[in-house]
Amino acid sequence: MGEKREASPESISRPEQTRAEIEERIRTYRLQARKGSLGLILFVVISIFAIPGFRFLPDLPEKARQILGAPPKPEWISLALVVYVFSALILILARITQGSGGYRGWSHLFYITSFYIFFGFTEVSRDSFWAVFVSGLIILGLENFAVRSHSKEVIEEELEKLKRLEKARGS
Repeated sequence: MGEKREASPESISRPEQTRAEIEERIRTYRLQARKGSLGLILFVVISIFAIPGFRFLPDLPEKARQILGAPPKPEWISLALVVYVFSALILILARITQGSGGYRGWSHLFYITSFYIFFGFTEVSRDSFWAVFVSGLIILGLENFAVRSHSKEVIEEELEKLKRLEKARGS
């Protein structure tokens, strides 16, 4: 959870500095909460470009395909997607139950987006688009929930500290 700092005699003697520190922590956690939404929006935008038939990027040249070699079987990529999704869900749910903070969605965004690329190489992107899209929405949606709920808890704690500080200052 958040930092547990109680009002010490030192903080009561310098209330303006303590107030500024609390307000800064509140701003920091509000910004952190927005990262989850930003990651989710970025994933949806990337997914729009990955829609089968929406040819934003040109096909990979034949020479590049020869250098890379034969693509893996779509079944193997699907299996990797399933393993990744379950692993990510376990990690995110563990962080939610522990109440630990921090946004870790950027790596999830990278990995999920890479599945669009992998399936694109195998030329079965039309069949796999929805699997990757729904997986990404679930993972990044849970990541968004985790960071927002943790930030909300910490902000509430900081606001309570602010109220105690104001009360101690007024007495």
